[in-house]
Amino acid sequence: MEVTAAVWVCLLALVIAGGSSSSSVEARKKSLKLDSFEFTGRDCRANVASITDFGGVGDGNTSNTKAFQAAMDSLAKYSSEGGSLLYVPPGRWLTSSFNITSSHFTLYLDQDAVLLAAQDENEWPVIEPLPSYGRGRDADGGRYSSLIFGTNLTDIVITGANGTLDGQGELWWKKYRAGQLNYTRPYLIELMYSSEIQISNLTLLNSPSWNVHPVYCTNTLVKGLTILAPVTSANTDGINPDSCTNTRIEDCFIVSGDDCVAVKSGWDEYGIAYGMPTKHLVIRRLATIALGSEMSGGIEDVRAEDITAINTESGVRIKTAVGRGGYVKDIYVRRFTMKTMKWAFWMTGNYGSHPDNNYDPNAIPVVENINYRDMVAENVSMAAKLEGIGGDPFTGICISNVTIGLAEKAKKLQWNCTDIAGVTSSVTPKACDLLPDQGEKQTSCNFPDDTLAIEEVEAHACSYSKRYL
Repeated sequence: MEVTAAVWVCLLALVIAGGSSSSSVEARKKSLKLDSFEFTGRDCRANVASITDFGGVGDGNTSNTKAFQAAMDSLAKYSSEGGSLLYVPPGRWLTSSFNITSSHFTLYLDQDAVLLAAQDENEWPVIEPLPSYGRGRDADGGRYSSLIFGTNLTDIVITGANGTLDGQGELWWKKYRAGQLNYTRPYLIELMYSSEIQISNLTLLNSPSWNVHPVYCTNTLVKGLTILAPVTSANTDGINPDSCTNTRIEDCFIVSGDDCVAVKSGWDEYGIAYGMPTKHLVIRRLATIALGSEMSGGIEDVRAEDITAINTESGVRIKTAVGRGGYVKDIYVRRFTMKTMKWAFWMTGNYGSHPDNNYDPNAIPVVENINYRDMVAENVSMAAKLEGIGGDPFTGICISNVTIGLAEKAKKLQWNCTDIAGVTSSVTPKACDLLPDQGEKQTSCNFPDDTLAIEEVEAHACSYSKRYL
């Protein structure tokens, strides 16, 4: 049943006034002063608690790992009783990894709340590598569990009033570069095998590695995130949908040490065997995008629009290699603004980086039906570097209505093209011979007219109560 904000306040008041005295959390609700706060979520919750109810201390020094896990375990009983919300009040809440253990759950961070990731690697549980990767990304074997982790969940909201997750990643980056880690670094948020997810209105700082990683998930909305890390930090990708279906990523600001959005689906023979593609992905109003390089389960039907890229290598990167298998197909990009770029367009079939020596050298990736239109770039060193695979070219490339302004010291060769095939129309500077100008024969490249199911997902206004003891 849909609950409006006005009705929700009444329901919440009933929960607080009429809770069972046998529950310590509910008993505490009776003596709390109320101060409402609101946000939009995919669903609202009937039961609310604060991390302080479970012994949390926001002084920046006390470990809250046990408090968060106790909260998750206690609130799990409400999964089938209207769901639950855990409120994190102002403070600096030091914690290592904790697991969301039940469906129909919301984690809400106050605007002055900071989750500080513990820096001692011994405090972080080690979990199995992803089956579509076969090993960790940083090292053989397992990986450290993410700061916020969950698996096999439904209807999960991780949000706030721009509250902060601070990964305190510098120590992790140094250890990684020095080869001092036995396992892959933790991410900030990872949800696996889950559906109906919302991650929104948060600031993510200095992740040890990737920031947001939905993997094997469906119906995921990522919106309104600010993700920041030094551009020299190691592999601090912003948002990486991985073997996911029906995902929407929009209105995020990302500055990181790697890709802003990296679309993935498994690594070489492990990704081929797992066989789960990323498909039906919508990306709007954010920065640069990479497809791959781990794409062995396939990537298809990606729709990106209203993108702005500033001072980076390229706007859209397609990365793959012999041994990957899989495919990248039905990619649609429009209304893209680029400023100060190395390349406006870049794709390669020679990215390398294999998990081990057991990959199949005959597993050739397919790259086809790639559409770029309505793009403007300025201060670009080179219009395009497009390298397919010898004997297996990237095909169906279409580029239309694109104007690229060159840097003062631009390369003499503006289009470097090998083993590709396609067409262009109204592109400046003129493309390479492998992308012949169609003139008036073609006015623009394709962009789908239909609407994906994830585009119709709407958040509801939820009103809750800040609660002070």
